[in-house]
Amino acid sequence: MPDRTTSSTTIGAGRADVMAVIEDFPSYPEWAGQVKSAEVLSTGADGKPQTVRFVLDAGPISDTYTLGYTWRGDDAVSWQVVEPGKMVSDLRGSYLLADAGSGTDVTYELTVDLSVPMIGLIKRKAEKVIVDTALKGLKKRVEGR
Repeated sequence: MPDRTTSSTTIGAGRADVMAVIEDFPSYPEWAGQVKSAEVLSTGADGKPQTVRFVLDAGPISDTYTLGYTWRGDDAVSWQVVEPGKMVSDLRGSYLLADAGSGTDVTYELTVDLSVPMIGLIKRKAEKVIVDTALKGLKKRVEGR
């Protein structure tokens, strides 16, 4: 089983504001460094994105793949690969949001499994870069609104 990378940050905004940025996939290239494009392919009955195609360039991990999303209000969103890419055979993750005084604690969990051999240390470093960049970018984007 692949290792999971987890990191957290506190954002100076409410959960609804944080979730609004998370679900605005077309804007990801502006704040999520490794995401070159994110195209919403389908939405659920609630209007939230259900499947999204990503083009990712995270150094040793560069690929195009489609993720399926499950939303739990402003508390959490999780995703998993529904259409793997050439390198990414499985990708699962989540954002968990919790009230923290006047802000929101955000925990990002990510597991990546690749179809190509890669030294575990390099893969874990790439996962950590993805997670850290996403959290820092999310914080800057939300607090800058």
